[in-house]
Amino acid sequence: MKNPLKNIGPGTLVAAAFIGPGTVTVCTLAGVKFGFELLWAMALSIVATIVLQEMAARLGLVSGKGLAANVKEQLKTPWLKIAAIILIVSAILIGNAAYEAGNISGGVLGLQTIFNEAFISIGNFRLNYLSLLIGVIAFVLLFIGNYKVIERSLVTLVILMSISFLVAAIITNPNWISVLKGIFTPTLPSESILTVIALVGTTVVPYNLFLHASLVQEKWNGAQHLKIARKDLYVSIILGGLVSMGIIICAAGIQEGEINNAADLAKGLEPLYGSVSKYVLSLGLFAAGITSAITAPLAAAYVARDCFGWKKELKSANFRAVWMSILVLGVVFSSIGFTAIEIIQFAQVANGLLLPIIAGFLLWVVNKKSVLGDFRNTTLQTILGLIIVLATVILGARSLYKVFFS
Repeated sequence: MKNPLKNIGPGTLVAAAFIGPGTVTVCTLAGVKFGFELLWAMALSIVATIVLQEMAARLGLVSGKGLAANVKEQLKTPWLKIAAIILIVSAILIGNAAYEAGNISGGVLGLQTIFNEAFISIGNFRLNYLSLLIGVIAFVLLFIGNYKVIERSLVTLVILMSISFLVAAIITNPNWISVLKGIFTPTLPSESILTVIALVGTTVVPYNLFLHASLVQEKWNGAQHLKIARKDLYVSIILGGLVSMGIIICAAGIQEGEINNAADLAKGLEPLYGSVSKYVLSLGLFAAGITSAITAPLAAAYVARDCFGWKKELKSANFRAVWMSILVLGVVFSSIGFTAIEIIQFAQVANGLLLPIIAGFLLWVVNKKSVLGDFRNTTLQTILGLIIVLATVILGARSLYKVFFS
């Protein structure tokens, strides 16, 4: 009771990972285009996230191994095991490099509302020094290699981000009856299906399933801590969902027509509420970018560690080499002029291919008595998991269709 935040940690990092710049942008567009009508999609996304992340946390605590390590161990056929390892490692590394570039670019967008000119010229080469700044911050936190330092740094940033977006939402003074109706009454306005898919896809993040299964082992030890881990998960993910809903509500209050991203959201609020809202939203977007910029490389390193059997040490050379590679790729792609649309499209392809596969692997493993014993899925958890896996298959197909054919 003296320290109610003592057991808060891994769930907060998961929330920090899914509330990245992509979430900010998608929620902004959902609010501007459809008002409060798609709040129900975000609510269902949060439920799906809780269901899958609880399975991942339970797997990590009870088995003492991450998701990738369990998949590797349970696949007995050699060629299937090799194929699964190649699939998981390549998808996570490529996908997280794309996410990392988007995360850093999102953090830069937040800073650029304050620092207008962010480029330095070296001959014919233009370099965005704000991308380098965010990369250096992420590098320092990861290089320290201390879980508690990383955890506390991200908890602080997530709290700042949450306050930023929730305050901005309250400032818009929405019709709260309409807000509640939007949450509890599913509707599909014309041309909204892809936005619904995007809201789900940006919340149920595949690499978070690997990240959570590994982080709970850094924080706790054994099934006796499962109750605490669940409480941490529920509080953190629900808070993250409220932040995402806050962005939608905030965006729904904007009367201006051309809102294409979160930076435009800050500019749209400025004439209505002055420079305060500009700085509030800039802080939130920066925090969203920097928190996700830390978790994406960390998740990739955990996956590689599990797949190749490296020792469980955050300061090991192999572990550091993986997250450094992801971080460097993200900084490079973000700073040399790749457009946000190109980065988001690539991330959509990665997510569309990865999410159904990873969710399927997770559901298969947590139903095995040889892995979890009495802690394996209940019938209800299995049914919910199957519904979510089916939904992610549809999500993946529609995401790929959107990228290649729309």
